[in-house]
Amino acid sequence: MAKFGSHGNAQTIAPCRPGFSQSFYTVFVPRGVLQGLNIHKDTLLSSGHVKFETCQQIEEVSFESSDPKFSVRPDGSLYAEQHVTNLTEPIQFMVTGRDSAGKYIWETTVKLALAGHLLSPPVNQFAGDGIYGGSSHNHYQNPRLITFPRQHQRGSSNGLRRQKRDWVIPPINVPENSRGPFPQVLVRIRSDQDKEIEIRYSITGAGADQPPNDVYIIDPVTGKMSVTKPLDREERASYHLRAHAVDINGNQMEPPIDLYIYVIDMNDNRPEFKNQVYNGSVAEMSKPGTSVMQVTAFDADDSTTANGLVHYRILSQTPHIPIPNMFTINGATGEISTIATGIDREKVSQYTIIVQATDMEGSLNFGLSNTATALISITDINDNPPELDSKTFQGEVPENAVGVVVANLTVRDKDQPHTPNWNAVYRITGGDAMGHFAIRTDEVTNDGKVIVVKPVDYERNDAFTLMVVVSNQAHLASGIPSSPSSSAAVSIKVLDVNEAPVFPSNPKIIRFEEGVPADTTLATFAALDPDRFIQQTIRYSKLSDPANWLKINRTNGRITTTAVLDRESPYMKKNVYEATFLAVDNGSPPATGTGTVQIYLIDVNDNVPVLVPQEALVCERSRHGYPVNITASDLDSEPNAGPYVFELPSYPSSARRNWTISRLNGNYAQLKLRIPYLEAGMYRVPILVSDSGNPPLSNTSVLKVKVCPCDENGDCTVLGAVTVAGLGTGAIITILICIIILLSMVLFFVVWVKRREKERQTKPLLIDPEDDVRDNILKYDEEGGGEEDQDYDLSQLQQPESLDHIMSKPAGVRRVDERPVILESQYPVRPTVPHPGDIGEFIIDGLRAADNDPTAPPYDSLLVFDYEGSGSTAGSVSSLDSSSSGEQDYDYLNDWGPRFKKLADLYGGGGED
Repeated sequence: MAKFGSHGNAQTIAPCRPGFSQSFYTVFVPRGVLQGLNIHKDTLLSSGHVKFETCQQIEEVSFESSDPKFSVRPDGSLYAEQHVTNLTEPIQFMVTGRDSAGKYIWETTVKLALAGHLLSPPVNQFAGDGIYGGSSHNHYQNPRLITFPRQHQRGSSNGLRRQKRDWVIPPINVPENSRGPFPQVLVRIRSDQDKEIEIRYSITGAGADQPPNDVYIIDPVTGKMSVTKPLDREERASYHLRAHAVDINGNQMEPPIDLYIYVIDMNDNRPEFKNQVYNGSVAEMSKPGTSVMQVTAFDADDSTTANGLVHYRILSQTPHIPIPNMFTINGATGEISTIATGIDREKVSQYTIIVQATDMEGSLNFGLSNTATALISITDINDNPPELDSKTFQGEVPENAVGVVVANLTVRDKDQPHTPNWNAVYRITGGDAMGHFAIRTDEVTNDGKVIVVKPVDYERNDAFTLMVVVSNQAHLASGIPSSPSSSAAVSIKVLDVNEAPVFPSNPKIIRFEEGVPADTTLATFAALDPDRFIQQTIRYSKLSDPANWLKINRTNGRITTTAVLDRESPYMKKNVYEATFLAVDNGSPPATGTGTVQIYLIDVNDNVPVLVPQEALVCERSRHGYPVNITASDLDSEPNAGPYVFELPSYPSSARRNWTISRLNGNYAQLKLRIPYLEAGMYRVPILVSDSGNPPLSNTSVLKVKVCPCDENGDCTVLGAVTVAGLGTGAIITILICIIILLSMVLFFVVWVKRREKERQTKPLLIDPEDDVRDNILKYDEEGGGEEDQDYDLSQLQQPESLDHIMSKPAGVRRVDERPVILESQYPVRPTVPHPGDIGEFIIDGLRAADNDPTAPPYDSLLVFDYEGSGSTAGSVSSLDSSSSGEQDYDYLNDWGPRFKKLADLYGGGGED
């Protein structure tokens, strides 16, 4: 069916371009329109599906057919304009669309074929006509001849005479992939005026002077039109050219004629699968005929001919279980479906199908083929119920344990793991009326874990027998003969353990009035042992007693007081005192229970009220100041506290003479001056306060009232505050004089220090202290005067600025620490880096120079030390001569004791070298 009417598509996403929706249409003519083998004139052949897009840019389009036997009406319907004598072979022609302005031209190709006819390339379709002649195979020697239709003919005096109507040139069919030789002559164009004048021929259109250029050429003299190269129908299926005839001056001699060239399809393309591997799935136990998947192959050849008609077949199936042919394929559509029963995922989880697509309608002799792989996964259904490995399971649990695994239920399921068809759901159907146990599924192994969720008591029940049922999370598939669940019995043994003693009432609440004396029995706090089948002894002790008020009998749990219970104690929390006790049995191992006693103390009136505040400030003149609001505080609670009664006692009499109290409410009163003026000072006003207890308690509190002069705002002045502090005028003057004297003493001391500093600067030392290194003495801890070195004169250490007094001294009279005034001998100079072998030589030279030096001091040291005083009983070492060889008596060393015996032997001759 074909329809060439206008059509707009507002929903098209891509930019709209006017023209035919396809470049090639095939129209199948129903056999019902045939009468015999003929189609009569004005027969409606089609009003079908081929569309022309106007894109709302073109108002009107007219259609023309290249075959005069057929026409296209304005509504796009295809009609037969003449009797068609034969439709046993397909007829192909071109339809041209032109806009009303003649600016645009569109072309498409239409092929008419009889419905049900096996399409094949037409051969010698237009042969047999004397005018057109030729066949589909053209040669240089005998090309097909096409003459321009004559429009007029020269005659006698009658002038131009109309001849027969215009000719319509049938299409030219050219097979694709021709092997040549090229150029290959297709037709010859000639004008019947070429005998009178010299004619030049040319062709225009796509394939000639428009892209693709130079596919077709024409000899301008002979009019032979040729194709220059092999054609490919898959690139372009038809060409529309125009032939022109002009004289040598370029004048048009004939009106242009339309040439339609159709490329005849050859089977030169294999079917190509869209995918090389297709993936599909089908549920196990599917019935025959269940669709699995569809494979699709495309053939670039003409789909209206056998060249492009693809047929599908299954080449192989892997594995061959349960039979080799479990699937079939629709040869025309490529849909794969089941053909047999027995698909079982637990046996085969995936099938591999090799599918072949062949053109030429599946002809294995002439068609071209291609293959693809179809992977068919078998999806799981719940066709296998779970099965417990045993009908009975054993377990045990200690009493009072929670959260422990009691037993492990193992199960088997052949369905796909970790899916609802495989996941096990466990239920306890009997044997646990109190809900002590639960079963949780292990997500990895699918096993059931029996867990204690509520403690079990051995004394009540020492064993359980649970009835357990397991099923899948998904329902069992219909048609499965087996039961959807499996059941088993779980025997659980309860193990007895030593349980801690339990206090029946915990916490235990005791109510007493406060003030309970010591050694009062409050209650008996006894615990019970849950282990009824074992006779055990319970001992009690105290764990927490913040105020240390209580004690408990070790054997019977009787609680007595050790001190008076006071409700006003800081250890009380909201009138409640809390203590904690322990009960320990003698089991193995011992178990300990904890109990709490809460003692609620009832208040009694045992605390006197206290006046608040205890200090106040008023003005000396009652008209300037404000009254003092007073209240009371009581450690007791209602009704032993307020309302309070405030009174002034009769003694001393000045209290009632100078002051007055007026009641404001049950808790507050006001204290005011009774007299108009009271001298500034500190006054102690006694006030009697009574609470509302039964009997009431009274207390006389002293209110310290500071009376001071006030300003106009009623505020106490600064002088008044000092006066109130208790200091008279004389005391204030005395304090000021003391402050002045203290400041004078500080000033005198500062002046004295400055003066001393100035005197030190005016009396310089003999030498600058900064230059005298000997005066930089570090004072260490005193260690006693062992050698009379405590009374030396430090002035002796000062180095004089001049050496005149030393130079005037006679020779030989000089202190050993004085510096010699004569020129000193020059000692040998040691080289900067002495050779190790010269060190001994250097020492000998130095010793010789020192021995011969008259200026050398009388001691064997080259270092000069500070003078440390005289009179040392240890003697001097200066008498030792470094080079003296004289004898000296060391016998006195023998008198020093055995520790100096070795030294005496060395120097006294007691030993031999």
